[in-house]
Amino acid sequence: MEQQVEARRQAISGRHPIWEEMSLDSYLTHIQTDFAGRPLVITDSEALTYADVQAQSVRIAAALNAMGVKPGDRVGVLMANYPVTVSLLFGIWRCGGVAVAINTLYNVADLEYVLRESGSSLLISMSGFGSRRFDQDLDQHLAGWREGRCEALPELKRGLVYDAASPHVFFDALPDGTVPASSAAPHDPAVIMFTSGTTGSPKGVVQTHDNLLRAAYAGAHHQAFEDGRRAVFSLPLYHGFGLVVGLLSGMIVGGAVIPLLRFNPHDLLAATERHRATYLMGVPTMTIAMMEQAKLQTYNLSSLRAVHSAAAPTPSWVWREIQQTFGCEEIFTSYGQTEVTATIVCTQPGDPIEIVAETQGCIVQAGVAGIPGQDGRICEFKTINPETGEDLPAGSPGELCTRGPMNSLGYFRRPDETAKLFLPGGWIRTGDLGQFRPDGNLFLTGRSKELYKSRGELVSPKELEQLVTTHPSVVHAFFIGMPDDRWGETGCAWIVPTEKATVSEAELLDWLAPQVPGYKMPRNIWFIREAELPKTGTGKVQKNMLKEMATALLEADTGLAGESDVKMTERSRQ
Repeated sequence: MEQQVEARRQAISGRHPIWEEMSLDSYLTHIQTDFAGRPLVITDSEALTYADVQAQSVRIAAALNAMGVKPGDRVGVLMANYPVTVSLLFGIWRCGGVAVAINTLYNVADLEYVLRESGSSLLISMSGFGSRRFDQDLDQHLAGWREGRCEALPELKRGLVYDAASPHVFFDALPDGTVPASSAAPHDPAVIMFTSGTTGSPKGVVQTHDNLLRAAYAGAHHQAFEDGRRAVFSLPLYHGFGLVVGLLSGMIVGGAVIPLLRFNPHDLLAATERHRATYLMGVPTMTIAMMEQAKLQTYNLSSLRAVHSAAAPTPSWVWREIQQTFGCEEIFTSYGQTEVTATIVCTQPGDPIEIVAETQGCIVQAGVAGIPGQDGRICEFKTINPETGEDLPAGSPGELCTRGPMNSLGYFRRPDETAKLFLPGGWIRTGDLGQFRPDGNLFLTGRSKELYKSRGELVSPKELEQLVTTHPSVVHAFFIGMPDDRWGETGCAWIVPTEKATVSEAELLDWLAPQVPGYKMPRNIWFIREAELPKTGTGKVQKNMLKEMATALLEADTGLAGESDVKMTERSRQ
């Protein structure tokens, strides 16, 4: 295994002997010599080669230039995982624009918010998706958006609609123009990507071309992508996991993406079989659902070399089952966030399953894209006291801070928020708690914003979530702090039980009591089905919504029996 990994990394290094800073569209042009005829985007209905994407992006860039999109202008992209979405992104970059990646699950109020927050001058929207008609919603609630006459969005100058049923109409309607002589500089903004909003209102994070290209190279090098890796996923391209780890990292090795429009376990496994995917990506809730589907139906998954399941807590028992179900030697989990572009910590090919289950891996080994003098690592870390901000000794648990070439520029038009994000010396406060073990692997213990204080003691929800998911009847656990008249705050938990579980709230509390001190015991427990968890478009559970749900239940002081399949149980711990 070690020799194979080293050979694959050497092949990547051979194509990139030094780090050359360039824009993303310039990189697409640069690799045409090697990969023009290879597929870049593969779906059941259409496939685009690297040359196809290049040609479409040039056509789009010329049209955007004719429509007055200038370098630095923001272009909203409200698109599902269509092949043309890839061309649109490169077209925006080729004319020097900044792509504003918009969550396709947003309602109209959310759309108005991100368009206003980003100051988008142009919006490119799909006509509809599923049961939603975005064009009609926008026409009704943001009248005049197509012509730049929407009072609520004074910076929006024009809107375009893409109808997946008639893609040629979109291209036929694009005005003729010329491609700008030069695009953006490497350290100019490329994307404004909105945080997932799991704990509050989304903020627009500004990522540069160099941020994204380094992240892409680092991901491919660290995971030792083989030549032509094919990634299958339903992760949206408006999020870093799908965009960077899937699309851009794959381009480093002339690979392809097989993007699905929506998550469906059968469709993902069938696409893996049909298109001979080598790399399966998802968040844990998706991975678990695919494992369950694979038990119901037989799929030929012999092409799979690696599975990457990240971005949320994963019960320890899941990892070994992933390996058994999909037959892959390489199982990855990782850590990153939008503010640092993408993955900065990841397990390595060949890591024992215990490392994958217990940690997020080590600092990404980025080769020539890494920090000079840091042995190719993509970033460096330190920990601070989350309450005082004081530096802690190396290896101590605390709030993680990081700096390196993947640090974003901060939040768009939010200087005060950006100032809070950065510490002196270029360190970014991640808001995550953890420590690096002696073996160099990161162990996360929670989010600083999610910590609550019960009986005067800080409690880490993640610590309790990791413990409770070791119970054989529990799939997921989500702890939140809630106001308490006696203790200030106390813990409450939402539990997703296994399909055939019969565990009761009392039994779970009795099981937990000998393992934790009294101040960490939850006051309230609610059981909820997986499908009813509030999630972002990337599958992350929204704890702010769980908190709202808990508040409503406590205020109503009543169960939900007869109203839904969510079961509330409550027991106070004195």
